[in-house]
This record gives sequence, structure tokens and C-alpha cells, in this order.
Amino acid sequence: MRDKGLAVLTGVVFLAGLAAIYAAFIYAPPERFMGDLQRLMYFHIGSAWAAMLAFFMVFVYGVGYLFTRRPSFDRVALASAEVGVFFTTLVLITGPIWARPVWNTWWTWDPRLTTTLILWFIYIAYLLLRSSISDDTRRRVVASIFGIIGFLDVPIVHFSVTWWRSIHPNVITGGTINMAPAMTQALMVNGVAFVLLYVLLTWLRARLEAAREEVARLQHRVYERASDRTTEGDGGSDADIS
Repeated sequence: MRDKGLAVLTGVVFLAGLAAIYAAFIYAPPERFMGDLQRLMYFHIGSAWAAMLAFFMVFVYGVGYLFTRRPSFDRVALASAEVGVFFTTLVLITGPIWARPVWNTWWTWDPRLTTTLILWFIYIAYLLLRSSISDDTRRRVVASIFGIIGFLDVPIVHFSVTWWRSIHPNVITGGTINMAPAMTQALMVNGVAFVLLYVLLTWLRARLEAAREEVARLQHRVYERASDRTTEGDGGSDADIS
């Protein structure tokens, strides 16, 4: 049943991806000043939405693990963090390319860019922290707490263009999207496509982590049985000698 659901989701993501590409490159008109380069915006914002959702899920499943101690919650948190870092990397790459003609520089320490870069470093640190702790239970607890605290930067990223003076374009203000209708529709299609891609990648990564944990558990059992047999053999040899 899960494999069937995964196959269906994969198909939906594929179709959504085609729709997103069509909407961004064909359906949406070129921007008046930036021309076709502005089409990167759809992928930039779509990646940003997916990244914010990913880190929110790290927060949710981190809290869930601390309350339930269910390893499956930790697996989803890990998978979501890795996928979130991937999408944040896309944000940090596409943003400067999109804004270069306007800002006349590849990077500026704008509040939105700076807080996004900090967010990227926070979850890179989250992944490094996980890899540095060998004990499963301790790793899950520490990672959950770190992921919950790290999420505090997400609302800071969101409100940075409001709290501080920023040159970053604010596409959505007061719940209104400040673009032509065709551009708004293209943005929505890309947003949905990137969110669906996030769900698919997180599902696949969580399943892979579950398989890795099962292999590690079986290897541990085999090692324990081999150790027991070795101990029994040594005991039998000592008895024969005596």
C-alpha cells in the first residue's frame, strides 16, 4: 500500500513539475524591467516555501519525538532537515542570480539574505551534530531540542523585511501578492509543485533512514550472537582442558 502511494505521489510530482515549468517559462509574461531573468523568481520563492515548510516539520516532529520517543518521528525530522537544507541552498543560489541586475552585486548583507544564510548554517550544524553522537537515544533527544530551537530563525527570516530596512523585494504584503494575475498564478503553481517535491523527497529519505536503522539493528544482533557463540566456545574449551 505504501509503495502504491509513493508511486502515485511520484506521478503527481512529475506532472506538477511539468506544470511549474510551463507556468514559469511559457504562461507567465516577462517582467517589465528584468525580462526573462525574472522567471527565476518562481523557483526561488517555491524553494523558499518548501524550505520553510521543511524546517517547520523538523520543529513539529522534534516536539513529537520528545513527547512520544517514537523513532519514526526522529526519522521524519532528519529527512525534513536534509531536504530543507537542499531547498535553502537553491534559495541562496537563485536569489543572487535573480537580483544581480538590480543590486549590481552577487551578495549584500541584507536582513533577508543574512537571516536565510544563518538558517542554512543552523541546519547544517543540526546535521553535523547528529553525525557526531553515536548513541541513538541521546542523538535523537539532542537533535530534537536543537531542531526546535533552530526553528526560531524561521519567523525572523519571514519578518526580516518588515522589522528592518531591506532592499529585498517583498512580493507578498498584507496577504496580497503584488504581481500581475498571470505571474501570481505561475507562482502558485510553482509553490504547490515545490511543496509536493518536498513531501516526496522527505518520504523517500525517511524510508531510506528506516531501512538503514533496520540493517544496523540486524548487524548488531548478528554481532551479539557471534559474540555469544565465541564465549560459549571458549567456555567449552576451558572445561575440556580441566
